[in-house]
This record gives sequence, structure tokens and C-alpha cells, in this order.
Amino acid sequence: MSWAYLIFAGIFEILFAVTLKLSKGLTKPGWIVLFVIFSLISFALLCKALEQIPLGTAYLIWSGIGIVGVVLIGMIYFDEPISFWRIFFIITAMLSIVGLKIF
Repeated sequence: MSWAYLIFAGIFEILFAVTLKLSKGLTKPGWIVLFVIFSLISFALLCKALEQIPLGTAYLIWSGIGIVGVVLIGMIYFDEPISFWRIFFIITAMLSIVGLKIF
């Protein structure tokens, strides 16, 4: 169950990062509320995951899910640049996360 908590914590990390962008510098109240809610859920789930998963492993996977997710959403929805190197390093990050879980 701890791994499920960690995966969902990473998903909510993506959501809080996206709502932070949509808040336009914390000037849009609706997005600010969602940002705070998603942040709290993400941290609460991360805390639950830390009961069973080592800190370093959990933090890398949590932040890795967030990093990869936010970069992909940025490229798809916010017209951020798509290039060979960006894709290469996203794949490298994902492989590093999987490698840490396996070893």
C-alpha cells in the first residue's frame, strides 16, 4: 500500500505544480485554493508512504514522478519546447527512478 500512496503523492505533486502555474504568480484565488489542497494531499500521502519506504527512495520517486509529469504536461499543454534532448533526459530520469526501485 505504501507504493500506492507514493504514486498518488507524485500525481498530486504534478497537480499542485500545474495549479501553481495556473495561479499566475498566486494571483488567481481559485487556483491558489486548488494548489493548497493538492499540496496538502501530496504531502500527506508522502508521509504515509514514508512509514514503510526509505526516505531517499521515497523522495526520489515522489519528485521524479513530479518532474517527469510536469515536464510532459508543460510540453503538451503549455507549449514548452519539445526536443530530442528533453525527451532523452526525461527517459533517463524515468530509468533512474525504475532502477532505484529495482536495486
